[in-house]
Amino acid sequence: MNYLFNLIVFFAVISFQACSQNTQKESENNSYNWQLLAKGLEFCEVNAPTKSILGDSKLTLVRITPSYFDFHLYTATEHNKTKYTVDQLCDSLQLNIAINAGMYDLANGLINRGFMKNFNHLNNPEVTPNYNALIAFNPTQDKKLYPFKIIDLVCENWSAVKDDYHCFAQGMRMIDCNGNPMNWSKKKQACSMLLASTDIQHRIYFVFTRSPYTHNEMIGFLKAMPFELVNTIYLEGGPETSLYVKVGDTVIEKVGSYVSKTYPNDDNVCYWKLPNIIGLKLKH
Repeated sequence: MNYLFNLIVFFAVISFQACSQNTQKESENNSYNWQLLAKGLEFCEVNAPTKSILGDSKLTLVRITPSYFDFHLYTATEHNKTKYTVDQLCDSLQLNIAINAGMYDLANGLINRGFMKNFNHLNNPEVTPNYNALIAFNPTQDKKLYPFKIIDLVCENWSAVKDDYHCFAQGMRMIDCNGNPMNWSKKKQACSMLLASTDIQHRIYFVFTRSPYTHNEMIGFLKAMPFELVNTIYLEGGPETSLYVKVGDTVIEKVGSYVSKTYPNDDNVCYWKLPNIIGLKLKH
């Protein structure tokens, strides 16, 4: 009789803990006031868990269901070395979203720091060691592939995936394929920042902050979010950081500024012209 009673109590406690965890997660999700901009496209802003040294200390999130979008990679090396701001490219190509495709080489000004390919055009043919994340989109022949994916080159072999997609943009990992945070202890600068991530439901998150934080701080913020984010890639920091969304009459413009030591101010108010841009267009 005591055994049966203890067993009932045990399962009651387990059920209560599971219920409490679900309630907590639901409450955390509800604290994100998502604004539906279009089917498959949501937007919200939240306060960062800690205050920055300047600015509003807000995190901007754009959440995307990739099946509702077509994906484009614009590279200046493919178009007479012509650079665009993200809003200019959206207007030119009738896109709805545009972001940095990655950090570009400052000496050259046109070449991505990691591997970059747009169908038959190679912007940078070299896979950069220690840049262990790749954005991939526009699958080749296999219809079972996700339309957009962030590949972890530690979890997946490059030779096995390099022919799966037409478009690639390489950058640095912030969260790996198992949801583990990377330690950026060697890079202690604080800056405005743009990241791309995916969750276990394969939705895309573009995360922007103008207020400067260190990379480890941002990783901590992402891990505290209730979305179970995996495969997070760093795209850009400082005044080049660009996020533009235009759907109907709604326009969201986010531009970065501060980088400790090299651009330590909050004065930038304009989009910079970029050599490489990822653009998204809603399917009709």
